[in-house]
Amino acid sequence: MDVEALKSELAFKAVRSSGSGGQNVNKVATKVLLSFNLADSKVLSADQKQRLQIRLNNRLNKEGILILNSDESRSQFRNKAIVIKRFLDLINEGLKEEIKRKPTKIPKAVKQKRLDNKRKNSEKKANRKPPKI
Repeated sequence: MDVEALKSELAFKAVRSSGSGGQNVNKVATKVLLSFNLADSKVLSADQKQRLQIRLNNRLNKEGILILNSDESRSQFRNKAIVIKRFLDLINEGLKEEIKRKPTKIPKAVKQKRLDNKRKNSEKKANRKPPKI
């Protein structure tokens, strides 16, 4: 996957941020919104798009657009870097192939120990009952 080509498909929008920052908040657009149209991407293959569609289903809107934002910093440049890093991490995590779990056998000693404990517990409870005459 070509990261630079993927970055070129991103659309950014700067808006006024909320929260602390004093007058800086009221006059400077520091919050960065990143939008990425998954369906129209030319960098990703059809298989990769399908995998991301499934994995990022709860993060995509109805049009299939992924929207991320960052307002952690008072700098628009730093917020843009943060949101790009977050986007790339999300894409890389979504494209990872799941490793099939190999089922392990339960050792005989563990099975035997469980059965011994069951038997001891059963005998303990049986000894609580009054004897039959």
